Amino acid sequence: MNINDLDLNLLRLFDAVWRAGSVSLAAQQLGMSQPAASQGLARLRTMLGDALFERSGSGVRPTPRADRLAVAVQMALGTLEEALNVSQVFDPKRSSRVLRVHLSDIGEARFLPELVQALQHNAPGMRLEARPLAHNKIGAALDSGQLDLAIGFLPEVQDTLHQPLLSDRYVLLMRKGHPVAKLWNQLQKSKDPSPDAEQRVLTDLEFAAVRTHSDTLRILELMHWQHRLRLTVSHFLSLPGIVKSSDLAVLMPKNFAQSFASEGALCIVEPELPLRDFTVSMHWSPRFDKDPGLLWWRTMVSQLFSSAGLQP
Repeated sequence: MNINDLDLNLLRLFDAVWRAGSVSLAAQQLGMSQPAASQGLARLRTMLGDALFERSGSGVRPTPRADRLAVAVQMALGTLEEALNVSQVFDPKRSSRVLRVHLSDIGEARFLPELVQALQHNAPGMRLEARPLAHNKIGAALDSGQLDLAIGFLPEVQDTLHQPLLSDRYVLLMRKGHPVAKLWNQLQKSKDPSPDAEQRVLTDLEFAAVRTHSDTLRILELMHWQHRLRLTVSHFLSLPGIVKSSDLAVLMPKNFAQSFASEGALCIVEPELPLRDFTVSMHWSPRFDKDPGLLWWRTMVSQLFSSAGLQP
C-alpha cells in the first residue's frame, strides 16, 4: 500500500470506530452519515486487505491487525494535532467555538451560572453545551472530541488527565423544624456526641433519593438505611421542595445543600458516613492537552473555582 493513496479522514474514521466500538456512533461523533462512514471503512479495508472490525453484539470489535494499527494511528493523529495547534493564537474575545462539558444535574445547577457569566464576560462569541453522559462513556467521548471537558466526581473515568477543583462531602438536608434536627442539635451541644449516640438519633429518619446517583444509594445501603427509602426521583432539584414540606431527608453534597439551607427553611446535619468525602475534578483527554482553546477553557474553569473559594 502506498501512503500517497491514503486519505487522512479515513484514519480519523478508523480511530473513531476503534474507540467507540460502533460505526454509527463514530459517524455521529465525526458529523457524517452512517452510509458514508461504512463506505469509508470499506475503502480502508480494501486498501489494507483486512476486515479491521467484526460485528459483536450491538457494535463492532477490532481484529488483531486493527488493534496494532490503532496505536500507530493514535500517535500519528496526536502528533499532527499538536503540531497544527502550536502555531495557533487563540483569542477568546473573537472565538465562536462551542464548548461541550459533562456535568451532572447537581453540577449544572451549582456551576453553570458562574461558567456562563464568565464566558459572557471573557468570550462572548463562544457557546457552552452541557452534555451529561453515562460515566462509562465519558472517557471515549473526551478522546473523540465529542466532549471537551468532564466536571464531577468521576472515579470510574480512566485514561484521562484531570485536575482537582473542590473537596466536598455528603450531608443530610432536612426541614429546620424536623424532630431529628432538634435532637441532633441537642446532641452536638453535649460533651460527648459519640457515633453510637448520633446513630440512635437518626434511627427513625426516612429518606428521599435520586435513582441515578449511585453514591448516595450506596451510602444508604452501607448504613443499613435502604429500607427507610420512601421516595426515589429523577433529579436532585425536585428534592428541596419535597424535603421542606415533609419529614423526609436527602443525602446531597454539602456545597450544593448550603445554598438551600441559607434560605432558612432547611438545615444540614453532618453525621459520620462511609464514602462521605469526595473530590470534584476536571477531566480532559491527553489527545487535546495542547489545544489552545481548551487550554484557555481549562485555565478559566480552574481560576473560577479558585476565585469562588471552592479550591480543595
